[in-house]
Amino acid sequence: MPQLNPSPWFMILVFSWFVFLLIAPTKVIAHTFNNDPNLQSTKDTTTNPWSWPWH
Repeated sequence: MPQLNPSPWFMILVFSWFVFLLIAPTKVIAHTFNNDPNLQSTKDTTTNPWSWPWH
């Protein structure tokens, strides 16, 4: 039964994990977004309390 021979499948497993652990993360980390969000202002916004009667 050839499917029980681990010889070819073990190397496929090793090379696929090599790709997933070493090559793919460097590609993902190198990705940059086109629209980086920028802070509009660092000033704190003040809120005004409502003057509505609640009764």
